[in-house]
Amino acid sequence: MSHYESPVRQPLIIGHKSYHDVTVDIARPIEEKSGKLWWLAFGIALVTFLYGLGCIAYTIGTGIGVWGLNRTIGWAWDITNFVWWVGIGHAGTLISAVLLLFRQKWRMSINRSAEAMTIFAVVQAALFPVIHMGRPWVGYWVFPIPNNFGSFWVNFNSPLLWDVFAISTYFSVSVVFWYMGLIPDFAMIRDRAKKPFSKKIYGILSMGWGGKAKHWQRHEELSLVLAGLCTPLVFSVHTIVSFDFATSVIKGWHSTVYPPYFVAGAIFSGFAMVQTLLSVMRKVMHLEAYITRTHIELMNIVIIVTGGMVAVAYATEFWVGWYSGSRYEDFTYFSPGAAVGPYWWAFWALIICNVLVPGLLWIRKIRRSYFWTFVISIVVNIGMWFERFDIIVINLSRDYLPGGWTMFMPTFVDVGIFIGTNGFFFVLFLLYARTFPVIAQAELKTILKSSGESYKKHHTEDDHHHEH
Repeated sequence: MSHYESPVRQPLIIGHKSYHDVTVDIARPIEEKSGKLWWLAFGIALVTFLYGLGCIAYTIGTGIGVWGLNRTIGWAWDITNFVWWVGIGHAGTLISAVLLLFRQKWRMSINRSAEAMTIFAVVQAALFPVIHMGRPWVGYWVFPIPNNFGSFWVNFNSPLLWDVFAISTYFSVSVVFWYMGLIPDFAMIRDRAKKPFSKKIYGILSMGWGGKAKHWQRHEELSLVLAGLCTPLVFSVHTIVSFDFATSVIKGWHSTVYPPYFVAGAIFSGFAMVQTLLSVMRKVMHLEAYITRTHIELMNIVIIVTGGMVAVAYATEFWVGWYSGSRYEDFTYFSPGAAVGPYWWAFWALIICNVLVPGLLWIRKIRRSYFWTFVISIVVNIGMWFERFDIIVINLSRDYLPGGWTMFMPTFVDVGIFIGTNGFFFVLFLLYARTFPVIAQAELKTILKSSGESYKKHHTEDDHHHEH
């Protein structure tokens, strides 16, 4: 009875799965050859990545004058994409660390892919500030390192420098946490490998894992320690990203609502991207038994909660812009002026994608639908991109003097770099899905007897028998 769980709870593993079935299903994508669908997706992602790489090379060779920036809007497309990618990278560590500390079993089917998504998204985010420097070959100047230039130190008062430390710390801890969880699964692939080369590679990656009680004890202790370290990072990283705006004196940005608002928005967009990736992955890799409607619904509930927080922040910003009566506030990204001004299309795209469409998830039938979850998750991430675009471009387009008013129009280089980072992200994710176990099978087996469909039915029948 140590594995007993209330029959009221929905099973997290459907089908009559045994321990061996779990191993075979999760090892199959690595051991078998790639299908046509995988090659098609990889080809499209690789082409877009190479196009973006060409745009980056053109930018570095010519200068950032090839972007659509002007004398008023010095930040636009690049910083929008930076904040968007950092936000997407939030859900992975939240699912892994925070839900681990709260002992949520449903995280076990999705945490591995969410962690990988975090790492790959942060890699994309890091590209934009480096390119925006104009001289990426001296990018190491952002670190306070000994050098030959005398007393050359970075400006610790700058939130941009805080970004460097926060994101590099977040990235390094996330990588360690991700790799720690992979060690037992690497050992499983090592033991099943038939080719000597594969056995050797996975043997090195598994770091001598033998599945002994001592190994599991150390693994679980270290996982809890890393989860404890990651949890404050989840909230601190996007808080510090919000300081890029909140600590400035530009109208509309100098606001105390930004830190909690940015954190809620990051979790909102991060969970939406997890839904997008898992909706495709569960079908392509035949993981329907492990990523179920229950997982989809629980993640949609998180999206509803964080989306509500974001909507409250929107209403607060709009109220302040209207109630203050300030002409300057009336041209911020959330104000009556923004709703009818030259960027009205971006304003209403944000409202529709981030407030109205996610509101459909309150309907249980839609919340549990794979198709509508996939569609809504894409719409949410489009809306979150527009949110960052509005914050930056609308606020900067109306300077204090009418002579400085201007419009921003992205060039083909701006668009190409953004498309290229999306391609790079999917190249990394598709390669990960072919070489690493996409689900933590070792963790999943610990809940098979309590949350597996066949075991739950068996317990329910026993309960009825005892009652009679």
